Amino acid sequence: MSSGPLVVLVGPMGSGKSTVGTLLAERLGVPYRDTDADIVAAEGREISDIFIEDGEPRFRELERAAVRAALAGHTGVLALGGGAVLDDGTRARLAGLPVVYLSMDVEEAVRRVGLGAARPLLAVNPRRRWRELMEARRHLYTEVARATVATDDRTPDEVADAVLDALGLTRSADPSTPHPADPSTPAADPAGPGAPGQEDT
Repeated sequence: MSSGPLVVLVGPMGSGKSTVGTLLAERLGVPYRDTDADIVAAEGREISDIFIEDGEPRFRELERAAVRAALAGHTGVLALGGGAVLDDGTRARLAGLPVVYLSMDVEEAVRRVGLGAARPLLAVNPRRRWRELMEARRHLYTEVARATVATDDRTPDEVADAVLDALGLTRSADPSTPHPADPSTPAADPAGPGAPGQEDT
């Protein structure tokens, strides 16, 4: 029976979940998985196309199923789409898991991704829409997270280090066996940018 993911990353589009998640998986010697990528693979089309052709409600159904499957069957590093936390059932499933919220402000989002193409929820007035999305989601990210890592003005490597410190994990000499950090090692402030990941919702 699966014990669940070693690390779960949540946060807004552009926060670098894909980049940081890949780095964490490499350091911990575990697989990386992204629920948005799972949906794209299963549907054979991009998320923006699902939004256009089927609408957001249908995408959220697919997302709930993808998250449920990943939480049950994945033991490595898992990144969730930006809107996954909107679902009550998903938040309940995240309770007690090692969830880290990668936070960022709107200026950082603009700098990294321009809040533009291939992001279906930001098609009109992206800066204002990003703020609206964050107002609706920030408290949900905080609710499910064991730690918050601010990504502003940090490199992906710095963010990955901060996530490991926040969860008490270190890179293992044997990459197949990640282990808790030595309690004598001071933890970094669980607050650190990741480069933008793929299309996020």
